[in-house]
Parts: sequence; C-alpha cells; structure tokens
Amino acid sequence: MVNKRDKVTAVFAALADPTRRGILKRLAGRGEIRVTALARPFRISLPGFSKHLRVLEEARLIRRQRRGRLHLIRTRAAGMREAQKWIAQCAAFWDAKFDALDELLKREERKEKKR
Repeated sequence: MVNKRDKVTAVFAALADPTRRGILKRLAGRGEIRVTALARPFRISLPGFSKHLRVLEEARLIRRQRRGRLHLIRTRAAGMREAQKWIAQCAAFWDAKFDALDELLKREERKEKKR
C-alpha cells in the first residue's frame, strides 16, 4: 500500500507538468469526457496524451472508466486531499512562525519607543 507521503509526492509530481495541469483544468466542472475529446486541444499524440493520463491516474487525480471502446475520464477530488492536508500543515506552521516574528517585532518596537 502507498503511504501518505508517497501519495503527496505523486500528486505534486503529477501537477508539476503544465500539460497535466491543463488536463485537470479542462476536466474541472465537467462530468465524464471521452479521452479523444479531452485530448483534442493539446498538441501531442494520443499515445503521449495517454502517458499523461496514466500519471494522473497513478496520483489518483483522475479516474478512467471503460465502456466498450470508449474511455471516459473524470476528476477525483479525493486524490487531492492528502496534498491539501500537507499544504494546510505547512501553512499553519508558517502562520505560527510569522505570528511569532510579528510579536517579536512589536516588542522590539516598544523597547525602541521607551528609549
């Protein structure tokens, strides 16, 4: 089983590529879309496009469903949850650090005014 850290790494690796981000952007707000229709605006071969889809699937950001010869793609919001949690933890850490820095600067300012 893939651990949480590996899931987060897979999500960020998938999002690192502008084509894959474009795929996700194109999928946003849609239900299912055929692979060929999804690939149409991208200037890459269908086999190359399929490789991008595999990376997104492995990161659990999309789901592919086969209906006969049709391959339908849809987003998986759950795939982003671990990455969102990681970002939230980092944000909380930095917020606390910035709050501490702000407090330190205010104390220093008060000391300067007393002098």
